Amino acid sequence: MGKYILKRCVYIVVVFLIVSFMMYMLYNLIPSDPARAELEPLRKDLKPDEYLMRYEALRAEMGLDDPLIIRYLRWMGLWTDTDGKTFNGLLQGNFGYSNFYKTDVVSTIISPMSNTIFINIFSTIAALGITIPLGIFCAVHKNGKFDQSTQVVTMLGYSIPIYIIALVFMFLFCVVWRIFPVMGMKTAGATYAPGSWEEFTDMLYHIALPVIVMTFGSLGGMTRYVRSAMIEALSMDYIRTARAKGLREKVVIYSHAWRNALLPIITSILGWFLGIFGGSVVIENTFSLSGMGKLYWIGLNNNDFELVLAIQMFYSIVSLVGALLIDISYGLVDPRVRVDK
Repeated sequence: MGKYILKRCVYIVVVFLIVSFMMYMLYNLIPSDPARAELEPLRKDLKPDEYLMRYEALRAEMGLDDPLIIRYLRWMGLWTDTDGKTFNGLLQGNFGYSNFYKTDVVSTIISPMSNTIFINIFSTIAALGITIPLGIFCAVHKNGKFDQSTQVVTMLGYSIPIYIIALVFMFLFCVVWRIFPVMGMKTAGATYAPGSWEEFTDMLYHIALPVIVMTFGSLGGMTRYVRSAMIEALSMDYIRTARAKGLREKVVIYSHAWRNALLPIITSILGWFLGIFGGSVVIENTFSLSGMGKLYWIGLNNNDFELVLAIQMFYSIVSLVGALLIDISYGLVDPRVRVDK
């Protein structure tokens, strides 16, 4: 197992370097000029010659006149100039400077990431707590009235886009019943002491509806997935053998069938947990939540490619590590699966 994990870690490093190179090249193909964008607010106050001189100096300072491969190596922290100067890049923890927020990318990401993790943990746990028991119950009572009704509802939930669900829930809970606020993460104009209980409860009140929408949007697909896996597991010969031996039905379902049905489901479950760090562009923009999804959208709209690349690289690391965790979890769930080769 240790040798397999070590080999996969080497693969992760190689794939990360390839992905980072491709993403850096793609974003630099987008027509944009960071130096011109930096000087644009001062253009009216500068003479043309002075503006041109500052523009050329800023391009040289930002390294925009260097070949693209050198700029990539400098961004990664793998480049040393002829005078011996080594640049701190991505590998040294320097994720760049956000031109839109006028601060380091790391300080820009910290707060939205914590909000995204907080919101997604609630919705993921709630969705799993509903879909797993519901899918198992529907599989055990296959083709019953409850199962057929659930299939109709889950099909509707699976087919309707998440932004439509968000708009319907906003109309019902915010306009008709006036239970939750429409958007934001705190009451407008309210001031709280940092870390106070009032601030925490106010945030919970504002994120309640987004969590409900995200949970509802996840029910359809996962419920059907759990149901299908359980139906397949319950049709196996070892289930009939277990019942013939006189085992209790709960033992047959949860100890035998569920353990074997968990293997295909675990990919989706871990994928959900990995999605905790990614956020939702649609939900966060619809409800005006300060999260990674909205931050990513703002960076794209404002050509803040240092910020966008840092977020993209974070997503890449999470995905690569998540793939390794999924492979290892297969062996933990089902001993018949060997992950040491």
